[in-house]
Amino acid sequence: MSRRKSAILFHRMLQGSSVAQVAFLVIVWLLGEALARITGLPIPGAVLGLFGMLALLASGVIRLSSMRRGAHVLIADMLLFFVPAVLAVLEHGEFVGLIGLKILAVILVGTVTVMCMTALAVDAGYRVMVAVEHRRAGA
Repeated sequence: MSRRKSAILFHRMLQGSSVAQVAFLVIVWLLGEALARITGLPIPGAVLGLFGMLALLASGVIRLSSMRRGAHVLIADMLLFFVPAVLAVLEHGEFVGLIGLKILAVILVGTVTVMCMTALAVDAGYRVMVAVEHRRAGA
């Protein structure tokens, strides 16, 4: 089977199944984790996976339409990812005092930092995507 036919089958498989899309996102995340561990980079593997996915989308290897449903599945169920943290707070009363305020400050600063970096990554990806589209339209 030719490379082009394989790529077309891969895109059709992704478009047809949100489970396959979520699995592909998890694979990219795990590859980022593996890269971070192997190279010893001081960057979290999830961030490397994010940039890997951005590179795949920007290069056209993966189309945005091929990943949309899987991303919506993960975003719709995002609240479930925070349930273990809430249960930990309920089990440990010491989190309600000064220790809890310190932890809350770290969480808030971390959350704001992650949101800002994600916004910058999305903005950079969008600018690259617009530039590529503009170049294609002009060519």
